[in-house]
Amino acid sequence: MSQPQRAPTGIVMMNLGGPKTLDDVNPFLKALFADREIIQLPAQNLLGPFIADRRTKSVQRNYEDIGGGSPILHWTEEQGQGMIERLDKLSPNTAPHKFYVAFRYIEPTSDDALRAMQADGVKRAVAFTQYPQFSCATTGSSLNELWRAAHRTGLTESFDWSVIDRWPTHDGFVDSMTHTVQEGLEKFDAKHRDDVLLVFSAHSLPLSIIDRGDAYPAEIGASVHEVMKRLDYQYEYIISYQSEVGPVRWLGPSTESVIENLGRKNRKRVLVIPIAFTSDHIETLHELDIEYGELAHEVGIETYHRAPALNGLPEFQDALADIVARHLASGEACSRNYGFRCPGCVNPQCRNILQPVSPYDRSPMS
Repeated sequence: MSQPQRAPTGIVMMNLGGPKTLDDVNPFLKALFADREIIQLPAQNLLGPFIADRRTKSVQRNYEDIGGGSPILHWTEEQGQGMIERLDKLSPNTAPHKFYVAFRYIEPTSDDALRAMQADGVKRAVAFTQYPQFSCATTGSSLNELWRAAHRTGLTESFDWSVIDRWPTHDGFVDSMTHTVQEGLEKFDAKHRDDVLLVFSAHSLPLSIIDRGDAYPAEIGASVHEVMKRLDYQYEYIISYQSEVGPVRWLGPSTESVIENLGRKNRKRVLVIPIAFTSDHIETLHELDIEYGELAHEVGIETYHRAPALNGLPEFQDALADIVARHLASGEACSRNYGFRCPGCVNPQCRNILQPVSPYDRSPMS
């Protein structure tokens, strides 16, 4: 008699997402500027839609320049498929595994992921951030939305959860990033390669979030440190931040200002590395490639290149599978630091886990 099929383990891959078409741009921007967990604006219910409407045309033109929509769903699905194929072999005791995409401001949403898991009979679920470095604004916001979605869909008691909340120094991730840096360096003439300056560019965050004690800058630094160790610190390097939007103070230095100042200092060769992004999207394909590429040329940088994104790199899919396999084997609900609230935390939802698979320490608000 054949054995009954085991219920799949569900892996929810959380990320911001991106507009699939030009018509998606405005609702995507309105959802972004309405989210107070990422951007806090005065009179946000009025100012948020106003900023979104003002930016829609220019952002649509940017998406037209890269083909009409974001490729982030394509790459997330390719990475997820590669991950679970490897994971079934690495962790047969928890197989079969299925992945589910949960974007913040575009379909498939957290609601979509939860309903799909219910339909597939999932009982054990892992919320897996696709932001390697933790921030309350990215991973924290996505998790809070996942738990809200569980309440909206009536699925608060349907799954036993654990959380992979950060992986900034995982060996496979660092090796994959180092691979892309080396690939980027090969674009430069060998006789000038020692003169290349590495600019590690991460998505910026409002300083109000950083000032509360957010771990993001430290974890970006940790990732960069590990990549530079593998490169034997043979190159000069700097960390910068991109993609500031809205009338608030943002974490710097901005990648734009760094490029401008490098031109003024007569630096001729720059390789920019998207250290916080796991796939190509508008920030890499337009902001780094087109906007900053043009800026570099204008300020006198002779050779400007971007290291390729991780995208379909098999080595990175190995890393994703290893991260999940180790997490499942640990039996832990989350990392030790996940339950520790920022000293200035103002959000009572933060650091929650619905039906955690094991107890974890969650510090009080005060």
